[in-house]
Amino acid sequence: MKPIYHSFQEAVQEIKDGSTLMVGGFGLCGIPENLIIALVEKGVKDLTIISNNCGVDDWGLGLLLKNKQIKKMVASYVGENKEFERQVLANEIEVELIPQGTLAERIRAGGAGIPAFYTPAGVGTPIAEGREVRRFNGKEYLLETALVADFSLVRASRADKMGNLQYNKTAQNFNPMIAAAGKITIAEVEELVEIGGINPQYIHTPSIYVQHLILGKQEKRIERRTVRKEEINS
Repeated sequence: MKPIYHSFQEAVQEIKDGSTLMVGGFGLCGIPENLIIALVEKGVKDLTIISNNCGVDDWGLGLLLKNKQIKKMVASYVGENKEFERQVLANEIEVELIPQGTLAERIRAGGAGIPAFYTPAGVGTPIAEGREVRRFNGKEYLLETALVADFSLVRASRADKMGNLQYNKTAQNFNPMIAAAGKITIAEVEELVEIGGINPQYIHTPSIYVQHLILGKQEKRIERRTVRKEEINS
């Protein structure tokens, strides 16, 4: 059985200033929102955050950003966050923008113990300047290195007490690979079941990748709410 924290403050107690964190989620879907709030309350700073995006101004990683706890952001998309834009233009934060597929593969490679790989993405663009490019079968490929983190924070819909995780729908996009690429992985889960309570074929992250669990309810905000205008028949 894996250790189960009783408070989110306890769950983040080992995270220190200057740590590198991977944070799961896609937009605001599947983010470990309570662990993020606990980091805000803890006040750790100079963090390097690796995540697909940086939340929004008032939720998710945007809370850490607003509190100026992030030193460097490694992401593929940051378009929903005005505070992020302001900090970038004011040179208050270091940013590494990576094509989404490349970001996913760098994280996956880190979790698999693969130090680097070649990809065609970025060849012939400013991303490739000063970096190794090799030709395979008549096509050029750019060398990309793997990403790993001191801590990975993920959110799962269900976990058993061994630490096997199951994600819901879009939350599967980045959480499984991020869970594998952290030295210590903390999983925030919505439901905790007994061992054997998850059908093995629906386990998305095996327990070997998970060090700690915490049970908690999530608010589950919507990143950009879009509704259809009601048509009025005359």
